[in-house]
Amino acid sequence: MNTHRKFYLPRRQVLRGLLATAAFASTAKLTACSSSTETSSGGDSGSSEKPLVLGFIYVGAKDDYGWNQAQALGAEGISKMPGVKIVEQASVPETKEVQEVMRSMIEQDGATAIFATSFGYFNPHVVEMAKQFPDIQFFHCSTLWQEGMPTNIGNYYVDIDDAQYVSGIVAAQTSKVGKLGYVAAKPVNPVLRSINSYMLGAHSVKPDLKMQVIFTGDWNVPVKEAEATNSLADQGVDVIGMHVDSPKVIVETAEKRGVFSSGFHADQSPLAPKGYLTGTAYDWSNVFKTYVEMFKAGKKVMDGGIPRVVQGSFKEGYVKLSPFGPAVSEATKKQADETIAKIKDGSLLVYTGEIKDNTGKVQIAKGASYKLDAPELDKVDWLANGVLGSVS
Repeated sequence: MNTHRKFYLPRRQVLRGLLATAAFASTAKLTACSSSTETSSGGDSGSSEKPLVLGFIYVGAKDDYGWNQAQALGAEGISKMPGVKIVEQASVPETKEVQEVMRSMIEQDGATAIFATSFGYFNPHVVEMAKQFPDIQFFHCSTLWQEGMPTNIGNYYVDIDDAQYVSGIVAAQTSKVGKLGYVAAKPVNPVLRSINSYMLGAHSVKPDLKMQVIFTGDWNVPVKEAEATNSLADQGVDVIGMHVDSPKVIVETAEKRGVFSSGFHADQSPLAPKGYLTGTAYDWSNVFKTYVEMFKAGKKVMDGGIPRVVQGSFKEGYVKLSPFGPAVSEATKKQADETIAKIKDGSLLVYTGEIKDNTGKVQIAKGASYKLDAPELDKVDWLANGVLGSVS
């Protein structure tokens, strides 16, 4: 993983002839020092076979200990596969700039597939580029594709509910005071499911436990995240979970306050050697390997050879728990491993009724149960029983 952030000079300037020929050599030198990086294939350097060039675009830094780092680690994982070359660009805003980065990767680097990893890249940016480049495959991290959109767009997605459920078990078993905290970005469906599954896991071992949630209002606001963490510590919670883009500030602040933390996206254990318990961590490399195998088999999303949505969780190896911290007991580790095994074999479904929200209303009836890809779960707009907070 490259943790050095560098200056970015948009290469589209070269492509569009906005620089004179005399300036081209200088631009090329600057590009070599930009935040756009290339990783050569792991194959035989003497091979004349044309490499498979894949472009990856991140909205933030590759070393954010969060969403972007997890995606970048996935790209790094497939960069070692024979015949694969990765082109990356970090810190690209969700504006027309991402369109120019995609255009550059296609026209200058020869990318035949683009992975746009941030939510706001999709519409209009990925949709527009897919129209302009119908022979290129575009993959966006979401489930946002709809009928009528270009057929050369695919979605990839990881369901985190199962892992959050297990993280909630670990949090509850480690808590000494029976009061958890949770720092979240916005009360939107994926975040609410993250909070609820964490709470359901905690309640599976300690039904009377309470959890205070604080919404910061945005995905990456370090000052508010620090304030929320300190507020929860002041309220006496002893474990804090989270769902923000970069959990770094939350984990570090919790460590300073002597509060345990449950991480998210990637492994934050280096940031909190004493208080980090575990965390829900994506394994995007397994997702991307699935795509590489399909690419090499000549499959395409536009003709149905590649599924419109590649989606999974524990069973598919797309999500995992981060390493357990020193505060986690052997009994809790065993319980977590046993729970994961039950989830993988299908004998345990997180959303099994009866489940009430925090107003006492039954949201999932007794006897009903839903797999993570059930459309009913896309309608979750409530907080589970035991969560102190509001979605309004």
